Amino acid sequence: MGLPGQPRSAGLVGDVHALARAVADATIESCWRENVLRRLRPVGQGFAEHVRVTEGPAGLYRELLTHSPRLDHRVRLLTREHAAIVVTMLAVQRLAERPEASLDELRHRAGHLLRALTRHRRRGAELLWQAYQTDLGGET
Repeated sequence: MGLPGQPRSAGLVGDVHALARAVADATIESCWRENVLRRLRPVGQGFAEHVRVTEGPAGLYRELLTHSPRLDHRVRLLTREHAAIVVTMLAVQRLAERPEASLDELRHRAGHLLRALTRHRRRGAELLWQAYQTDLGGET
């Protein structure tokens, strides 16, 4: 939490939306590279925190697997996605840092990153729903 009067963090979802807006606005902004990089940083930080919370020694995935070992395949899939998303994020960053890189290429790669983040979020939500809906007696 920040100091009074400072804007509060929108969280990872808000940061992803801000990055999407920066990429979409890139044609009208003269400093589009800087804007994309500025919006990419909090996405990277938020995603690193997400990975720590889910994959850490006392993380969510370990807890889920303790109670629902049948979800092992889904957890492994999400863990692999973490690594792929980090690689994609670094590729977008490197591209935005290159003055000769085209806006079209940046949009293509950033779009791939944004779709991967959205898909990962959906799969994570489905994992939680499956774990708690089934294991807590949600099925009738």
